[in-house]
Amino acid sequence: MPNVRALRLLAIALLLAALMSPASAQRAISLQDAVDRVQRETGGKILSAETVRQGRASVYRIKVLTREGRVQVVTVPAAGSGRANDRTPPPEPDDDR
Repeated sequence: MPNVRALRLLAIALLLAALMSPASAQRAISLQDAVDRVQRETGGKILSAETVRQGRASVYRIKVLTREGRVQVVTVPAAGSGRANDRTPPPEPDDDR
């Protein structure tokens, strides 16, 4: 059975890649559009969403409570340019020593 968490992370990565594509670089998206997309892709509950500045660019910072009970922070470029990222800390490695 596929790892559900891995599939969700893949879906988020695909969403962010699509948002950073050249086609989306020319058009701005609204905060509500970004929230809707992140909620749809993660299936979690949106805890907060705000517009913040990163250098010269505006980005949307969206905090989500995942179905697994983890808080995940996703940034989405407001103008379709700049860098978007998932700032959730990486999972801790399995230490089988």
